[in-house]
Amino acid sequence: MAQITSVLIFIVALVLIFSEKIQRSIVATVGAALMVGVGILFGFYSEEEAIAAIDFETLGLLLGMMLMVVLLQQTGFFEYLAIMAGRLSRGKPIRLFILLGTTTTVLSMVLDNVTTVVLIAPVTILICELLNISPIPMLIGEALLSNTGGAGTLVGDPPNILIGAAAPFTFNDFLLHSLPVVIVAWLLVLLLLLWLFRNDLKPIPGAAERVKKLDPAKALNEPQSARRLLIVLGVAVAFFFLHNTLHISPAFIALAAAGAALLWVRPDDVPKTFEKIEWVVLIFFSALFVMVGGLEAAGVMEQLSHLLIQVSDSHPILLGVGMLWTVAVLSALVDNIPITIALIPVIKNLGLEGIDVTPLWWALVFGAGFGGNGTIIGSTANIVVVSLSEKTRTPITSALWNKRGLPVMILACVVASLLYTIFFPWFTEHAR
Repeated sequence: MAQITSVLIFIVALVLIFSEKIQRSIVATVGAALMVGVGILFGFYSEEEAIAAIDFETLGLLLGMMLMVVLLQQTGFFEYLAIMAGRLSRGKPIRLFILLGTTTTVLSMVLDNVTTVVLIAPVTILICELLNISPIPMLIGEALLSNTGGAGTLVGDPPNILIGAAAPFTFNDFLLHSLPVVIVAWLLVLLLLLWLFRNDLKPIPGAAERVKKLDPAKALNEPQSARRLLIVLGVAVAFFFLHNTLHISPAFIALAAAGAALLWVRPDDVPKTFEKIEWVVLIFFSALFVMVGGLEAAGVMEQLSHLLIQVSDSHPILLGVGMLWTVAVLSALVDNIPITIALIPVIKNLGLEGIDVTPLWWALVFGAGFGGNGTIIGSTANIVVVSLSEKTRTPITSALWNKRGLPVMILACVVASLLYTIFFPWFTEHAR
């Protein structure tokens, strides 16, 4: 009874999250409360266990990086980068597409793709309006390229943060195992997108003259604060490389960097700065942890693990590739974050059974990162871009996204599957 009830609560929550009829944090919070209530009623889950199920390592890393992003946003740094890309494009749509996509991707590898898209997309719309070109190719390209590139680092994508804390993987593990695959996939995805949008990226008469009017310096309203924050961010990234050697957690580094940034920059309105943190995302994560903790306490994850053990004994590569594609499809249908949180305890249970789960973690990284490209709701970055496009003359529709996102998802997953199979022994090792 405990297993049936807990699975029912989780499935209903996922369906409601997928439908988007109710804000997903509300659904997750109610689902978490029901899971704990039912757990207490049937004696399989307690309030103490629910609190213990919350991964504060992940939440701390997210909070620290969010605060850094908010502080940088207030300086106008992201607008500065986007306008610089507009100037360098010289009004050529193809060049602008590549520059904006690359800028978004690089930022996504250091900050996280959702936040980066939130900051870059509005400026992209303004640049495209000035050049009199459709912002839709740029917006879709930014989301798809940031999702793809974000899978390359520990802090580039929310699922990576979750996996990094659970595996556990270091910042260097991601650079040595995930990043090479992501670079190959990203380059091919970029070429595919240029071909898919070939009719939308034709030269526009007079665009070169209009782009000269853009002044990046005007966007950077607090240059001194921006410089200080970039120094702090650079030091934090350096510590990410060394955190395993120094025996400190990525969450501590992120929170310490945020504290140092606040002390050095000293924003005028601190309460307003904290208000801009995406608390709703942190609540959503916490509630999902509680729900999945209930599934684990009810024995659901253990049962699922036993089913996977039968496959892993004889076909470890097949299990990894199968997980990659399964996660990719589920991520496209629901959202890569809840799918990742749900599968983490399954992989952990496989590890307790004596199975080498290191390659399965990488399959989860690629499946969640690349699968999120498939549909509008596949990742939070996609949802943000679609919402912003509704303010333009040509909003992004689900049908349009599927024509661009699904081919990108399939291509990236095929590349990841081939490289995963060819270099499978490499994915069984930690960088350490």
